[in-house]
Amino acid sequence: MAIAMAKEEAKNDVGKLTFEQAIKELTGIVGKIEQGDIELQDSLKQYERGMDLIKHCRKILQEAEKRIEKISGPEEVPQKTQQKPDHIPF
Repeated sequence: MAIAMAKEEAKNDVGKLTFEQAIKELTGIVGKIEQGDIELQDSLKQYERGMDLIKHCRKILQEAEKRIEKISGPEEVPQKTQQKPDHIPF
């Protein structure tokens, strides 16, 4: 039960981070794991934290994309230009 609560608290912590803060932390985690500077158990915890950070960043990016689409309005569909035929019969 305590483990589940700790995981939920960690996810809530991630939700409070800005995009930039999350990317910075994620970069640090990746560096530690790649260098092998941490024990297996800790690397698994860091991996889980990293996945939470990735999900958080994706959510922020999706929200930003929606805002941009809303601001931009509907996409304009380019009108077909009339093409001259290759062969003019006269």
